[in-house]
Amino acid sequence: MLNLAFNCIGRSGARSLGNGLQHNITLTTLDLQDSKIGAVGARSLGDALQHNTTLTVLNLSNNKIGQVGAQSLGNALQHNTTLITLELGENKIRNVGAQALGDALKHNTTLTTLCLSVNEIGDVGAQSLGDALKHNTTLTTLSLSANKIGDIGAQALVEALQCNTVTLILP
Repeated sequence: MLNLAFNCIGRSGARSLGNGLQHNITLTTLDLQDSKIGAVGARSLGDALQHNTTLTVLNLSNNKIGQVGAQSLGNALQHNTTLITLELGENKIRNVGAQALGDALKHNTTLTTLCLSVNEIGDVGAQSLGDALKHNTTLTTLSLSANKIGDIGAQALVEALQCNTVTLILP
């Protein structure tokens, strides 16, 4: 486990970590919560996840990765076969980021826990995630608390629950 949470890693530090992760064969957990990596840093880590075969837990909460960073991670999840837990709370990924992650969940068969709390996700993003849950059978926990999901998004998630046993966290 490598815990670098609450540091000033920044995008260049994330790039270095990404380069190292591409060839690392021992690290299973990386915690970069609140480390100021931004979208560029998320892209570097996303690139690494497409090649890494050992990382199972990644915490990128509160890093301002935004929609672009979420898209990069979504692309990575379509190829990654080891990540089990991904924490992306408080990153302002909004609907576009949620859609990218939803698309990834349709293909990913290893992720079991995804935290997307406090990300300004609305109905469109919730609909995309709901659609993904109709196809994904490995995700067991999806946290969407403190977003902007309304009636339409909630309905899409409820419909998904008819096909899936995922635990939704929507306080």
